[in-house]
Amino acid sequence: MVTVSSWGRLTADEHEVFALADAARALQGLPGARPGVAHGMGRSYGDVCLNPGGSLWRTTSMDRFLGFDPVNGRLTCESGVLLRDIQKMAVPRGWMLPVTPGTQMVTVGGAIANDVHGKNHHVHGSFGDHVLALQLLRTDGSVIDCGPHLLPQWLAATIGGMGLTGVIMRVQLQLRRVAGPWLETETLPYENLAQFFALSDESEAQWEHTVSWIDCMAGGGARGLFMRGKLGAASLAAAPSGRKHQMPFVPPVSLMNRWSLPVLNTAYYHLNKWKVPRRTVHYETFNYPLDNVLDWNRMYGPRGFYQYQSVVPRAVGQDAVQAMLAAIARAGEGSFLAVLKTFGERQSAGMLSFPQPGVTLALDFPNRGDGTLALFSRLDSIVAEAGGRLYPAKDARMPRALFEAGYPRLPEFLPYRDPGISSAMSRRLMGS
Repeated sequence: MVTVSSWGRLTADEHEVFALADAARALQGLPGARPGVAHGMGRSYGDVCLNPGGSLWRTTSMDRFLGFDPVNGRLTCESGVLLRDIQKMAVPRGWMLPVTPGTQMVTVGGAIANDVHGKNHHVHGSFGDHVLALQLLRTDGSVIDCGPHLLPQWLAATIGGMGLTGVIMRVQLQLRRVAGPWLETETLPYENLAQFFALSDESEAQWEHTVSWIDCMAGGGARGLFMRGKLGAASLAAAPSGRKHQMPFVPPVSLMNRWSLPVLNTAYYHLNKWKVPRRTVHYETFNYPLDNVLDWNRMYGPRGFYQYQSVVPRAVGQDAVQAMLAAIARAGEGSFLAVLKTFGERQSAGMLSFPQPGVTLALDFPNRGDGTLALFSRLDSIVAEAGGRLYPAKDARMPRALFEAGYPRLPEFLPYRDPGISSAMSRRLMGS
């Protein structure tokens, strides 16, 4: 017998929202139900987990740990479990998630559906590489169990599949052994893209985590701060205090604007350039700096912001990134939260996974309407010419042609779609 619990309506977002119990089946069979999509913490920056006029199936109530093997590091849990809670359980026991994104406030199901990546792709790939098995609930009531050696094509379609193959119910993950929660880190300034790529190449052999902040307001110089880290032994370094800061209100205009950004970027670069370059820090401090600033998105004002994240092949990476920075400068735009890093030479597990060998640039832009969208069109052309792609988890306006060109396995993926699942993104990029 299958039951559905505590479902109701959320009219403010024009969605019908359901909380799914662990045994919940297809909501398509309920009276008046409409095509829906699973919704976890809603941390995607675009419309991958939105469904105006349809249903959202809220998965955060599916938050139970179902089993943990402390010898082999295998965790079985429901898809609504937060990455934060896995880390809190596992790290004191000598285990850790191999891959996490820039926030740990996301669900396991969301991490799989978007095949999230971290700062260590060249070592551990993306989140989907560590999925041993998952259970998928289809809207016709059928249940599919899959893994690398059991219906592997279903697993490949679901990893990075944007929640369109079914509702992920439970998952088995392979964790990695760690000596403790501490990272040895180093911050090195660079003055141009050639120096960035030299640092990246030099660091990959001995540093697990590599990432950089780039000052996209610096013109042709492309200066930045290259940060690298590796797990260390037990340390006497102080743990994070747990104290959170908060953006208390939405300002009437964006605080990230063409007047404030040059000042903020210059100050950030010089303040961090002269810090002690080598430190031992807690993994949360290094991996999730924005988790300590609640409602940080409010700084962009009532019109919000777009994130534009691309990846282009390494052979043309320097030229493509330089061209994008030049286009941003000509448009008079800029970004404070600007991240530049490389992906390793490995293929992703998912048919529609974003990571590919190359260099990825992620930028946040205040929403200035038509001017911002015009800039994105110019950036799209650079990415397309370079043979790159955009990240669906952070996209709200990618043209369908760019999506189809960037994801050549799309025809292979489409037969695995669940016809009872639809989202704003799927309708925009796939027509349904």
